[in-house]
Amino acid sequence: QVQLVESGGGLVQPGGSLRLSCAASGFALDDWAIGWFRQAPGKEREGVSCISRSHGLTVYDDSVKGRFTISKDNAKNTVYLEMNSLKPEDTAVYYCARLRTGSPRYCSTRGYEYDYWGQGTQVTVSS
Repeated sequence: QVQLVESGGGLVQPGGSLRLSCAASGFALDDWAIGWFRQAPGKEREGVSCISRSHGLTVYDDSVKGRFTISKDNAKNTVYLEMNSLKPEDTAVYYCARLRTGSPRYCSTRGYEYDYWGQGTQVTVSS
């Protein structure tokens, strides 16, 4: 019963902040890496960030580096994406997903390396 449920999306002004949550069930986060992806209307899905299953390795796309922070709470089985200095181009549906395989420190923002996906949460950045 693997499930990933995103929450925390909404409407925010440019320059504002938002924190997304990804609640995992059916597996433990210390066994699996988790990535964040996003897709805007008319655009391809793109990788945003990833956090490894151990050792705290994180990966960020250049478009969000320095503005977004990924973290997790293994006890709560939840992954977070803190988004700061938001821009209109950050508007998209944000998805979390489980990485299929890799070393304990491995992370990837390639979608084909992931096996389970959430339904997404809408983030709209507009004045």
